[in-house]
Amino acid sequence: MRLATIRTATGHRAVRIDTGSATETGDADLRALLEHPDWAERAAAAAGPSHPLETLDYAPLVPAPEKIICVGQNYRDHVLEMGNELPDYPTVFAKYPPALVGAHDDIVLPKVSDKVDWEAELTVVIGGPVRHADAAAAEAAIAGYTVMNDVSVRDFQNRTKQFLQGKTFEHSTPLGPHLVTPDELPAGGLAIGTTLDGETVQSSSTDQLVFGPVELIVYLSQIVTLNPGDVIATGTPGGVGHACKPPRYLTDGTVVVTSVAGVGELRNTCRAEKR
Repeated sequence: MRLATIRTATGHRAVRIDTGSATETGDADLRALLEHPDWAERAAAAAGPSHPLETLDYAPLVPAPEKIICVGQNYRDHVLEMGNELPDYPTVFAKYPPALVGAHDDIVLPKVSDKVDWEAELTVVIGGPVRHADAAAAEAAIAGYTVMNDVSVRDFQNRTKQFLQGKTFEHSTPLGPHLVTPDELPAGGLAIGTTLDGETVQSSSTDQLVFGPVELIVYLSQIVTLNPGDVIATGTPGGVGHACKPPRYLTDGTVVVTSVAGVGELRNTCRAEKR
């Protein structure tokens, strides 16, 4: 099953993605849907208003998650390209909801920086409360997967050892378009990548992950209770602009396509923040 949050004339709506159309579930957004313990059955049985797929205006998949947890230095190829050693524990930081934009919305390049980078990420959405999970409970807590571009303002990020200030600029982070339930995906690694104006800059596989989704949920649930609609971005592979020689960054007008095979594709145009 595939689910999404769309914008309509009367506000956000959670929808089930069907062949050629999207059917409203009766919930305000995906988080509201996932807060029902029987969310999967509710979504499968939904028979609300229908919208043609080609007309959908995607909101951020989860417009206002309780938590957006991001993991850095979690792909072997990216760790090595940045000159680091593989970590013993996940490197964890956060974003705030105002950073999020929809799958086809503009990425706002902040006026205070010209060092804005791209980061394709397989992203987990939590489907039920989980605390102190073992592997089985962690796997059961996964509602599904989506795509995030963890757009990073590198000069702000590197001002200190803490990443957050470079990671949560407003209107910078596309999330979506769909939540894809685990049964839709094949076993093994998924191709993940980014193009800029048609040029491939990231091309890897999720089998490069140091800590996989289940391991991350086990680890994070020791720290906090993970709740329905929480978002966990699992890290980016090699090919980021900051590691290029010379470094390369996003510019006004660049079209960025971020994809994970079988999960989805983000297509966003970069726009300079108005001064």
